[in-house]
Amino acid sequence: MAFAAVLAAVSPAAPGAGPDRKTIENVLAHQRESGGWPKNYDRKKALTDTQLRALRKDRGRNDATIDNGATHTEIRLLAAGLAKTRDERLEEAARRGIRYLLDGQYRNGGWPQRFPGPRGYQQHITFNDDAMIGVMTLIADVADGASPFGFVPRDLRRECEEAVERGIGCILKCQVEVDGRPTVWCAQHDRRSLKPVRARSYELPSLSGAESVGIVRFLMRIEDPGPEVVRAIEGAVAWFERSKLEGIRVERVKDPSKPKGFDKVVVKDRRALPMWARFYDLDTNRPIFCSRDGVPKRTLAEISYERRTGYSWLGGYARQLLANDYPRWRRGHGRR
Repeated sequence: MAFAAVLAAVSPAAPGAGPDRKTIENVLAHQRESGGWPKNYDRKKALTDTQLRALRKDRGRNDATIDNGATHTEIRLLAAGLAKTRDERLEEAARRGIRYLLDGQYRNGGWPQRFPGPRGYQQHITFNDDAMIGVMTLIADVADGASPFGFVPRDLRRECEEAVERGIGCILKCQVEVDGRPTVWCAQHDRRSLKPVRARSYELPSLSGAESVGIVRFLMRIEDPGPEVVRAIEGAVAWFERSKLEGIRVERVKDPSKPKGFDKVVVKDRRALPMWARFYDLDTNRPIFCSRDGVPKRTLAEISYERRTGYSWLGGYARQLLANDYPRWRRGHGRR
């Protein structure tokens, strides 16, 4: 199955540029023995000799992940740096990173959030924050031999192609059907049953109005989609159309009485662009909001201040998908 050579949105460098030496050394220093990387470190920070020695001692830590853009972002940085410097260390590190991702894939085609040895909700097939889609976009680029991945040997590229095929199969099986109609996806799915499952206490089994956008965009990359893929795309787009929220917007208002000095409120606005909720109830398709107690609520105002202001609950997630991406995909595949 062929894919268009389109770089992921997290691509770290402009065309023809590339990461600086400080960033490259930082990325190399943070790679774990497993081949992956931890999340949320400052990739651009200049490291002292003391810090480098400490990181060398940490190489055996089991904290590598694909959460928050980790690992697939580092591989892109190394590939861009290799195109610029031809430093053999970067090629070796990038190959190890790709191998880490391939070894972490479940047999059913999904990826857990963290591996090896994930625990708790980290074991779930994770679409949350585009984790699995970030990985699949990277290995699809590798499989295609897209720039700057020309250094990847043919056998490893073939493995990447096979992994993408399995991943697509997993995506199609995970898509939630309601009354026989395909809808969208949950942010995470059980690694065995593939059913929607809870992650953190406020991330309930649900239909995702955010993560599902990235999944549809990935499926649209397929150059010659079969009927199952077309059905998945069309079903998801139809769900986005009927699930959009109109006549409202989220406003950040000053409130000195609150811990952060502001609050987030939903206000009516007939001119507002359509929005989608982060999560929709699996049975009613109504937006749900949740505090850390795990009890779903109907409105943003009903949940705790800490969660109301500390998480993305509503957004224009699918606007560009519906306005530009989907029409372009239809034209490109002779559909009206």
